[in-house]
Amino acid sequence: MIVAIPKEILPNERRVALIPTTISTLKKNGVEVWVEKGAGAKAQFPDSAYEEAGAKVEESIELLYQNADVVLKVRPPAFHEALNKHEVDLLKPQSVLVSLLDAYFQPETIQKLAEREVTSFALEFLPRITRAQSMDVLSSMSAIAGYRAVVSAAAELPKYFPMLMTAAGTITPAKVFVIGAGVAGLMAIATAKRLGAIVEAYDTRPVVKEQVESVGAKFVELKLDTENAESKGGYAQAQSEEFYQKQQAMMIQYVSSADVVITTAAIPGKKAPRLITDEMVQKMKPGSVIVDLASERGGNVEGTVESEKVIKHGVTLLGYADHPARVAVHSSQLYSKNISTFFVNLLNEGALNLNMEDEIIAHTLVTHKGDIVHAGVKEILRPTENGE
Repeated sequence: MIVAIPKEILPNERRVALIPTTISTLKKNGVEVWVEKGAGAKAQFPDSAYEEAGAKVEESIELLYQNADVVLKVRPPAFHEALNKHEVDLLKPQSVLVSLLDAYFQPETIQKLAEREVTSFALEFLPRITRAQSMDVLSSMSAIAGYRAVVSAAAELPKYFPMLMTAAGTITPAKVFVIGAGVAGLMAIATAKRLGAIVEAYDTRPVVKEQVESVGAKFVELKLDTENAESKGGYAQAQSEEFYQKQQAMMIQYVSSADVVITTAAIPGKKAPRLITDEMVQKMKPGSVIVDLASERGGNVEGTVESEKVIKHGVTLLGYADHPARVAVHSSQLYSKNISTFFVNLLNEGALNLNMEDEIIAHTLVTHKGDIVHAGVKEILRPTENGE
């Protein structure tokens, strides 16, 4: 079985799906690894390191895909400008693709994968069970995003984060308000606290209060009905427009008094909820910074522009969507461990084993034998009766 690692082609993507030190894990399972020339260069993993680990470095991307039984990627397949082809069209029919597919928001790509008869797995659908923790790509990348959000904010804020007592006077610590206490939010809290900031945090799920306090923040409690705030999978659930309006009104005092606000609220398969309005931004102090980690899904903040820095009402809005790629060495290291563990779970004596009794496999399989088999994706892609 040949497993191929192509170079990621999306703009600003520096990660690579597999690093050299992980190749031995696949080889022990009877797998041959091919790597596109330069695939790991932006993450500081040279071709020579892959060759020393026992991988074949292939210069021709067409040959790489033609020979690949399995392709491991970071980002979803996209149109390859240099080849004037979509990456799906490079995949060998009936081959296997394992990647973050962004399946709910990439209908055309998912349809193309089905038509190509590619067996595809979306790592974002991994179930939150103990056995899948070592494969949990979303948690690995979210933790990095939370860390980078604080680092980016600190670089933009025209103030120190920590309290400093000097001969020239005392510097008061920055105030950071984190909205959303998932993996990204908790890492943002911990990072801001380590930098010396005063940190407050809010989440619609009251059950995370203990986690927030354990990493050094004060948990903000708003008088809202949060009975249905959390799904069975542990994710935040979408709320009504009335709920969000009440939430915004109650949060104004915390947002306006903060030097830095970091928003992390995302709902699986849906547009990000709007948490901070333009009116709330206006009430913030000049020079304040907002980092919107949900910018790729429409943003939690009114005025955020995906992948850009915007200054509005004297407040810096950071909508960067590539935080993990900015820490390419360690994000590739973690991703490589996640994806290789997932892939080995698919194998039985060196052959692909689609055991649908395995919750991990059943939850992540998106396309197989020409069909879209993931129930959630199928539901979203199903055309409406009026053809819209």
